[in-house]
Amino acid sequence: MSVRQSLLAILDQGACYGYQLRAEFDRRTGSTWPLNVGQIYNTLDRLERDGLVEKGDVDEQGHVYWQITDAGTAEVQDWLGSPVERSSGTRDELAIKLAVAATLPGIDVSGIIQTQRRSSLAQLQELNRAKYAGVNPDGPEELAWSLVVDSMIFQAEAQVRWLDHTEQRLALHPEHAMALQLSTERPKRGRPARAEASASPVEPAR
Repeated sequence: MSVRQSLLAILDQGACYGYQLRAEFDRRTGSTWPLNVGQIYNTLDRLERDGLVEKGDVDEQGHVYWQITDAGTAEVQDWLGSPVERSSGTRDELAIKLAVAATLPGIDVSGIIQTQRRSSLAQLQELNRAKYAGVNPDGPEELAWSLVVDSMIFQAEAQVRWLDHTEQRLALHPEHAMALQLSTERPKRGRPARAEASASPVEPAR
């Protein structure tokens, strides 16, 4: 929901048209989360449907200015004043990939981890280079951008630490002890079995 709420927060500073709203979002995030104009207008349509924004003036170039409603301002205040809730489950592709790979017989999980570690370290180096490439570290746009990059750096560092931890844990278990064969127990739920072809068809009523 951060895109939706971020656009609302920007509109709370003043009316904007679509391209202008995208540019303002880029300024505040260092273009680290690029949005296309279609996504902007789709979000605006949903916000209008929910009564949080409304169409305002149209300038000489035909730009439609969107403005926030009182309900939209209240939602911005709620968003800024509330913590971000982390999901209790995980959809992290890397975690799922390694969990599945660790249970497959004959898979070199250590090799998968090493490949991922090289990629993660390369990404970390790129992020660190980008962080120190700014020409005006005290400017508001540079500061906003660096906050996002710092978050990405911490996530990359945490991923490398998790890979090290995972490799150490897996080293304690022989490969044959981790492998899971397909279960012979059939799930009790699922699509009902089709009737056997030998079953007699029901005769139509006469």
